[in-house]
Amino acid sequence: MASISSSPRTVEEIFKDYTARRAGLVRALTFDVDNFYSQCDPEKENLCLYGHPNELWEVTLPAEEVPPELPEPALGINFARDGMQRKDWLSLVAVHSDCWLLSVSFYFGARLNRNERSRKRLFSMINDLPSLFEVVTGRKPVKDKPSVDSGSKARNNAKVKKASSSHLKLRSLDGQAKNNSKLMDENYGDEEDEHGETICGTCGGTYNSDEFWIGCDICERWYHGKCVKITPAKAESIKHYKCPSCCTKKGRQQ
Repeated sequence: MASISSSPRTVEEIFKDYTARRAGLVRALTFDVDNFYSQCDPEKENLCLYGHPNELWEVTLPAEEVPPELPEPALGINFARDGMQRKDWLSLVAVHSDCWLLSVSFYFGARLNRNERSRKRLFSMINDLPSLFEVVTGRKPVKDKPSVDSGSKARNNAKVKKASSSHLKLRSLDGQAKNNSKLMDENYGDEEDEHGETICGTCGGTYNSDEFWIGCDICERWYHGKCVKITPAKAESIKHYKCPSCCTKKGRQQ
């Protein structure tokens, strides 16, 4: 495991470290899941899943230092892989990874000032994000789109950014597929409370009306525009959006 160049000291710095490590783990357990699964070979030694502050993930042997520089993730996740159904094994790894993320954050947070309620604020910030277990098991479904079609737009007082093409499918509030664009922009604030459980397929962050989002026409997941490097202007020229994960899967199939 890579050494830490500088330890986060403030609530904001610790939370930033948490979200970065979490983003790496979300990717390992969702979009890179086939690669992650193959790396966890039961024939290998005790393996751990790490999330790093640069938003990358790594399956490797545990740290050799005793005691370790940071709390260590669950040891030997690979041994249970073939003895369980894949989805159950991934859920188990997700639960242990949630525990590890919290332990790392509160390792850093142990030095925070209790009188300022800093640790309570840190936990509150962490608790606002869905856990890895919720993301992996779909407890907060990625497919629930905070969008409406043009016909119900006025009735539901929702604001949806339309692309120039009408060929993209838009999932409405009642779950029906409509012939429209699937783009949300910063104006979609009136329905934020109702659709706050929508999760970015890349970073796992929840819906925020201040950010631009775009939906994939293949897997129907939603993404922060910044996470998939799509701007509102660029989205206007896209007829059918395909997320990076679906592009990669198609390449492998070919």
